[in-house]
Amino acid sequence: MRRARPLVLAVGIVAIEFAAAVTGFVASTLLPVVASALEAKDELGLLIAGTTLGLFVALPLASRVLDRLGPRGTLAAGMLAYVGGLALAATARTAWMFAFGQLCAGIASGLLGVFGISAAIQHLDERLRIRVVAVSSAMWIVPALVGPAATLGLEHLVGWRWTSVLPVPFVLIGRLLVARAVGEATPADAAPRPLGRTLLIPLGAACVVLSAGWWPLAIVGAGTTVVGMITVLPEGTARLRPGTPAALGAMMLFGIGYFGADSLITVLLTDGFGMGLGRAAIILSAASLGWAVTSLLVAQVKSPQVKRRFPVIGLSMAALATAVLVVELAVGGSFTVLLIAWAVGGIGVGLAYPGLYVRATTAGSSGFTATELATAVITAECTGQLLGRAIGGALSSASDTGGLVASYALFALALAAAACAATRT
Repeated sequence: MRRARPLVLAVGIVAIEFAAAVTGFVASTLLPVVASALEAKDELGLLIAGTTLGLFVALPLASRVLDRLGPRGTLAAGMLAYVGGLALAATARTAWMFAFGQLCAGIASGLLGVFGISAAIQHLDERLRIRVVAVSSAMWIVPALVGPAATLGLEHLVGWRWTSVLPVPFVLIGRLLVARAVGEATPADAAPRPLGRTLLIPLGAACVVLSAGWWPLAIVGAGTTVVGMITVLPEGTARLRPGTPAALGAMMLFGIGYFGADSLITVLLTDGFGMGLGRAAIILSAASLGWAVTSLLVAQVKSPQVKRRFPVIGLSMAALATAVLVVELAVGGSFTVLLIAWAVGGIGVGLAYPGLYVRATTAGSSGFTATELATAVITAECTGQLLGRAIGGALSSASDTGGLVASYALFALALAAAACAATRT
């Protein structure tokens, strides 16, 4: 059996992350155009739900698919579903057809994501993995700076349908590099998790993303997702047992706090502080750049003792920055203070994320195989994002300024809890 080639694998994973960034910015930029073309401006939830639901459908099935089809079969099936899904969405004439295409693409992204991360866990040592995570974070810089403008320009030239398939070449390149690096190496056998309970994750996610602002359904969906998530994650994650379980718990709390705050930051700046979109965009860019640049600097640190402190320090910085937003909302903040606070939050995440990610993808005493651990880390982070956005959206919908204050106070507490959990990793 041919051995994996770490450098080719690392380049492939970074290319995949660049493709994810391009995909994200293309989708968000085209959303108003797609909604108008499909006459679905009152069905935005449906248009954006497909990818998220597809991801959560794929996660419980990933280990079974990889075990049944093997690496190359999984790659082929995933790429076929991805390209077919995007093609269906690009040719859709109704919102439901578009959503179904996105669902297929989301399922493929989940399968391929588990495939890539499990390959990294198996074949990259900790030092190379932390560099890959850092460089992957930096892959969001260029798409963040030029993605929206380039997407709109291309949409004017060839239309939204052709523009929506722009990410395909980047995804193909990344996946083929990963497949070339890994070959036919297969993960260790493991007893699959109970399928019925794991499928509670997509069921709960469907309730959240399709709740259309009705917060009771969103809360029920979030709770259902948590029940399913406990089945997928290692035993002891909910108790923050030292080691891999605590790292995965910290990853989920981080997702609730940071991605929840990030999902509402434009609303906070425009509605809460009465800021224009131009200034809000500057603050948003500051956090993204802070995350990316700091991650690159973290990868250059050679002392293991120093690196071990970064997750706790970084998450504490992000919690403090989020708390500052709460205080500023109460007293009426200035642009400068808000810019510095959110930039510090991004720097904190850049400091924390690489080390936290590596610890969450290190088996330790969890007993998980690479495939199971890849599924677990994606589940923890994505479920955290889902919960943060669902709870934050529910609180914010209940009351204007008061809801935003409550949301950001919750996000700050979640990040502080993540910092505490990181001390146990």
